[in-house]
Amino acid sequence: MVTIGNLSVFIAFVVSVLACAFILVGLMKNDIRFIESARRSIHGAAVITSLATVALVYLFFTGNFQVEYVASYSDRALPAFYKLTSFWAGQKGSLLFWAWTLSLFASIVAYRTRKETQSRATSYIYLVLAGTLVLFLFLLSTVSNPFDLLSFVPEDGQGLNPMLQNPGMIWHPPTLFLGYIGFTVPFAYAIAALITGKLDAAWLKKTRTWTIISWIFLTIGIILGGQWAYVELGWGGYWAWDPVENASFIPWLVATAFLHTAIIQERRNIMRVWNMVLIVLTFLLCIFGTYLVRSGVLQSVHDFGATGLGGYFLAFLIIVFLASLYLIVESYGELSTDHTIESFLSREATFLFNNVVLLAVAFSTTFGTIFPLISELFTGKKITVGQPFFNQVNTPLFLFLLLLTGICPLIGWRKASASNLRKNFLAPSLIAAAGTALLFALGLRGGYPLTSFGFSLFVLVTIFNEFRGGTRARMKLTGESAFKALPMLIYKMRRRYGGYFVHLGVVLIIIGITGSSAYKIEKKATLLKGESMKIGNYELHYDNFGEFEDRNRYVYTANLAVFKDGREAGTISPERRYYINAKQPTTEVSIRSTLVEDLYVTMPGVSRDGQITLSVTVNPLLVWIWIGSLIMVLGGLLAIIPYQKKRLA
Repeated sequence: MVTIGNLSVFIAFVVSVLACAFILVGLMKNDIRFIESARRSIHGAAVITSLATVALVYLFFTGNFQVEYVASYSDRALPAFYKLTSFWAGQKGSLLFWAWTLSLFASIVAYRTRKETQSRATSYIYLVLAGTLVLFLFLLSTVSNPFDLLSFVPEDGQGLNPMLQNPGMIWHPPTLFLGYIGFTVPFAYAIAALITGKLDAAWLKKTRTWTIISWIFLTIGIILGGQWAYVELGWGGYWAWDPVENASFIPWLVATAFLHTAIIQERRNIMRVWNMVLIVLTFLLCIFGTYLVRSGVLQSVHDFGATGLGGYFLAFLIIVFLASLYLIVESYGELSTDHTIESFLSREATFLFNNVVLLAVAFSTTFGTIFPLISELFTGKKITVGQPFFNQVNTPLFLFLLLLTGICPLIGWRKASASNLRKNFLAPSLIAAAGTALLFALGLRGGYPLTSFGFSLFVLVTIFNEFRGGTRARMKLTGESAFKALPMLIYKMRRRYGGYFVHLGVVLIIIGITGSSAYKIEKKATLLKGESMKIGNYELHYDNFGEFEDRNRYVYTANLAVFKDGREAGTISPERRYYINAKQPTTEVSIRSTLVEDLYVTMPGVSRDGQITLSVTVNPLLVWIWIGSLIMVLGGLLAIIPYQKKRLA
């Protein structure tokens, strides 16, 4: 299998290079036969790369520890459930996963455009996809080969990092990669449109599903990463503005901006230059995120250290940036249109403001992330910026973005009248003001959290009014009951209402972030059996202690009785684990979650006499982050359900 894996990677690289060569010759000779050969080569690369992927998975499940990558991320005691996780636990495997997925995506595009090979635009789409695939297969064939052998055969492997032995790691990296890789397709269509001069909204419509699916996967990946940090790292949080977290969040922000302005181009044929810039920037940021993680230039709990890949990624970034910039500048006259935003009191203007804020957050996050590199360049020392910087800069921007989310549906296209503005804004504004006053009266304090809750209520009212108004209109038109009209309305106008579900999910996430950030309570205590500790309206009573061996680890667990407001509320059992091969202790979080708050307990210290050290956090409203995330994803899926074409009788 090692030989098969090595040959597969190399042959896939050669086939991808041949695909690029066929395309270039076909374009120069205007000969469709070469383009057809390139299309078949893309399919072939997908098959061969799949074979390499199967080979590496086989090596993990059979425990071939002479393979350096397998020995580094697996061992005999590792449960089968996590052997698949080991595939993408390191940079070599994750690069193979990236190349494999990109080859499949390119093959899907080649299949769907099989009747369009006579179009020059299709040829350039193939060229961009195959060219990007060449980069990853070249790296796998040279500096990052997952099938490299050790000079000896170890008795056992080093094992998977204990922090990665979590169910979330089965899904977090691949969904994140699927989001990254998926944006290569709309980027390829955009470059083809620039080269061929076909700069209308056709390329947007063709890539709309690809764009939204990629955005959905990127969203899922980010959320699962936050959920993994919450349940595995044991610090009571879910987002630390870590460089690797930021590396995925930055392209998500730009992609979200692109999704909004793509709607304007389709509807009004404006912002065409803007959309080209955004999709190019999204693709570049996906590659840049890969560069940050794999190059070792920044330190993170997630990164892979210095690997020698950074120079290749940086060179690719520079080439793509300069080429894209040249094409956009060259096509600027054709991209420009006579249509403009007619009024700042219009829906188009709110979309533009939305874009500006999203890009401002992306810029500040990028600046904070790469500041260590900037400081090292000028001072010789890497100076990092922490959470306070990101929170202080981005919190006001997020609040403004939240407000825009509520304002946008209240303003019509082109230009809104003053009377309509008063009518549409009155009820949401009054309800938001009354709700904020009520929260203040109930004892909630703090300018930012109260503003966040007030704006959230404003947006919730506007979303509710959109659903209510649409349902009433359909009831009047069709005579349906409200229970039938509402689901039919959502289904018939799923693109529009899918967007509203996404906005609803965003609001719920912000509510969860606000509550868990502004009003969390933390406390540590050391207890002997029979002792208790209090935190907020909770009391935890230490009942008993247990220890046992579970496959590749020793487990120490404490059973705690939970009382809330003096009433028994169940039990909670934090663990302390010691992984034998890794010789590394970890804490295993125990969480009691409700719609109101999470009781979050870890056990960072254990002594032989049964004395334990507990770290306890009460996170108000945190579960709404996960609920809102699910609603966001469902809204995105709703928006891409295809419309059935009506058949002619």
